[in-house]
Amino acid sequence: MSTMPVGGLVPHAIDDAADLVVRNAKIHTGDPGRPHAEALAIRDGVITVVGDDKDVAPHVGAGTKVVDALGRRVIPGLNDAHLHVIRGGLNYVLELRWDGVRSLRQGLAMLREQAARTPKGQWVRVVGGWSAEQFAERRLPTVAELNAAAPDTPVFVLHLYQSAVLNRAALKAAGFTRDTPDPKGGQIVRGRDGEPTGMLLAAPSALILYSTLAKAPVLEGEDKKTSTRHFLRELNRFGLTSAIDAAGGFQNFPDNYATVIELAKAGQLSLRIAYHLFPQTPGQEIADLARWIEMARPEDGDEWLRLNGAGENLTWAAADFENFTQPRPELAPEYEAEFEKAVRLLMENGWGFRLHATYDETIRRDLAVFEKLAAEGLFPAGNRWLFDHAETVSADSLDRIAALGGAMSVQNRLSFQGEAFVRRYGPGAAADAPPIRAMLDRGLTVGAGTDATRVSTYNPWVALHWLISGRSVGDLALRPPANRVDRQTALAMFTRAGAALTGEEEVKGVLRPGCYADLAVLSEDYFAVPEPDIAHIESLLTVTGGRIVYAAAEYEGLDEELPPVSPAWSPVAHFGGYQASRRAALAGARQAELLGQAVTESEQHRQWRVARGLAPDAASTPFDPCFDL
Repeated sequence: MSTMPVGGLVPHAIDDAADLVVRNAKIHTGDPGRPHAEALAIRDGVITVVGDDKDVAPHVGAGTKVVDALGRRVIPGLNDAHLHVIRGGLNYVLELRWDGVRSLRQGLAMLREQAARTPKGQWVRVVGGWSAEQFAERRLPTVAELNAAAPDTPVFVLHLYQSAVLNRAALKAAGFTRDTPDPKGGQIVRGRDGEPTGMLLAAPSALILYSTLAKAPVLEGEDKKTSTRHFLRELNRFGLTSAIDAAGGFQNFPDNYATVIELAKAGQLSLRIAYHLFPQTPGQEIADLARWIEMARPEDGDEWLRLNGAGENLTWAAADFENFTQPRPELAPEYEAEFEKAVRLLMENGWGFRLHATYDETIRRDLAVFEKLAAEGLFPAGNRWLFDHAETVSADSLDRIAALGGAMSVQNRLSFQGEAFVRRYGPGAAADAPPIRAMLDRGLTVGAGTDATRVSTYNPWVALHWLISGRSVGDLALRPPANRVDRQTALAMFTRAGAALTGEEEVKGVLRPGCYADLAVLSEDYFAVPEPDIAHIESLLTVTGGRIVYAAAEYEGLDEELPPVSPAWSPVAHFGGYQASRRAALAGARQAELLGQAVTESEQHRQWRVARGLAPDAASTPFDPCFDL
């Protein structure tokens, strides 16, 4: 039975009929052997045919769903190579998202409305996905504005890795008083009376921000599953079909992984997840890694949920910070000894890893450890490994990474922190932050991601726009053309490269027979829209493993049904997630040009009417009744 009425495709009585056919499409396959196609067929979650309508026609049976793409662009499903998807899912329905909101006035109105429906004991929390630079006002909310919007409901607003703003009720709920000491690496801003004002500053560590957020109520029971499923559906909305989970602070194994494990067992994941394990407690990292090595091995699991290794921290002392409003942190002078133990343990037991490193100073010290182990024949020992972020990595370090068989994963953190980076390091440094072209020129695998959800938005099209344009969400030009990539390269970084980072490049990231049936039908043609409009693309139909996991517009209702958002007062239940914004407005010069064309066409039309006696032959002097004296 066809999903949409399609002429010319007649069902056949065949045993191996396709489950799903997508036709009448502009398919970018990502496969160099056949880069373009018009149709494809899917059976048992795998692509069986890629070609034209005539190629898929013999595979249409009585039970085949046929989707007419209506000439739209189809791409391989996107793969976010660095996303905190597990943690994000556990909290999604509790968070008020300012992703895509264009003015602080609108954000505060949303906050005020949400506070009115939030029950006693719960918080209103705005956690990531936005920057002051995206607002028309170009500023943060004030404590006074939060107090006015929510006099009695705790409100916590996180801004990047830099700060958090709390209202009076949140200070009380978090237990902050004049006697609360500043934690290491953080500051509680106080007024002249010594009382906390409501501002928390990362100085430079964001631990004070995250530990405060951890005091808010969490979801329990089935609500965690419902929240995760709705978050995955929200990711599917943008064409994401895979993600590599980078673990992170306050994400304990196995407790915080239980929800995605249960959903995987029930066949309810709509996004493929490769996850990492991150030691949580300073001082016992080696013990944690040793315990996990006894419990599991990388690539345990299946194509929906699999272990990919350790990281993005191996030891806390080796991790730098990414708060660009603060100077680069000086790490402990002798962290290498414990760090070497961790890396040695992983290499000896067949575990790969990913490693958070913002600054070249950190990367050089880590590479010295790897080179020492390589001299002993212990590194990389056939294991996949990569550096994350690497905004200031040097050319020399990239050469060393390439020599050691490493890879890279870059994220659009400067979409949101670009202005802060420029103020501290200057436009010259920002031009190479990170040096994407230099990475690719060395033949390194470079995956792309968002690092959502606590800073960047999870919308991958914002990241793709940043890769291609080099601009922040505040429209600041950061990277020159020499350090940008074209659209095809950027898409490969969000598809094929991500698959390579999990060892799945033979079955994922391209649309060809034998590969996973992961794809997206786009709202706009990614390869044709003006550059500013890339960030506004969404998927209209997303397929993961042959299942329609998201459907909108003409396809609405074809996706799998989800349980209602729970709890009912959730911000997501009312506002949804990413606030879809209109396509970019025309530039002033182009707008004036088009207006001039319209005036000219109007005069030509008047003259045509006069010539045919359909209008009086009067001068075309503009008339304004206000001056009719």
